[in-house]
Amino acid sequence: MDVIIVDDEPAARRTLRECCAAEQDLRVVGEFGDGRVALEAIRARPPALLFLDIQMDTMNGLEIARSLEPATLPAIVFVTAYDHYALEAFEVNATDYLLKPFDEARFRRTLERVRARRVAPPAERQAALDAVLSQLERLARPPVDRRPRLLAESNGALHMLDVADIELVESDRNYVRIRVGRDVYHARSTLAQAEQALAGETMLRISRSCLVNVAHVREVSRTPRGDFILVLAGGATVTSSEGYRERVRDYFERLRL
Repeated sequence: MDVIIVDDEPAARRTLRECCAAEQDLRVVGEFGDGRVALEAIRARPPALLFLDIQMDTMNGLEIARSLEPATLPAIVFVTAYDHYALEAFEVNATDYLLKPFDEARFRRTLERVRARRVAPPAERQAALDAVLSQLERLARPPVDRRPRLLAESNGALHMLDVADIELVESDRNYVRIRVGRDVYHARSTLAQAEQALAGETMLRISRSCLVNVAHVREVSRTPRGDFILVLAGGATVTSSEGYRERVRDYFERLRL
């Protein structure tokens, strides 16, 4: 596969180039630190695989991806140093991301998925990319709903909650359940709305229906199949889902000494 690397950090380009060099079926045909120059090169000679940094000064990775021709759309691996881009944007299982810093094992896992998805028709790849880009662009916008306190209901009464004390948020049809210590509250909201309201906290999505404030995680263990079991300060225990297993693992790996 012909590969193009686009990242405005020389060290990041070097890491990607060295990882690619270790794979027999990859050939780096170009690497660029300027997004506009990169876009011209991609259009002139579309690669099979594109490693694309999301945050760049001249033209960011989202703009580049939006400008690519659907008929020659490469497989795209987004590269980012910012964890909030990785929380929910890649639920669509048609592209991938690398969270800096990454190691060879993470690179190879990403590459395995890229190889498996090469057989998808261009229209399917374009639709999946559009879905991912829409979520990335939403996450890139400055939060407008950060609140230090939230109103939630318990036993027929409204309670004012400090967002820093919230340990866990779970979706429950048209509501969310909010755990503060051993107490459980409800609010008429979606999990996405709750996540935006809690954007100032260290929230980690561990499944499609569960957000955890990692500031309140006290114990981390694994199930036999590799999912993560988290025990919170208030005693609640939650388990990550298979679809979120790798991003949860990547998060906790970065916390190791």
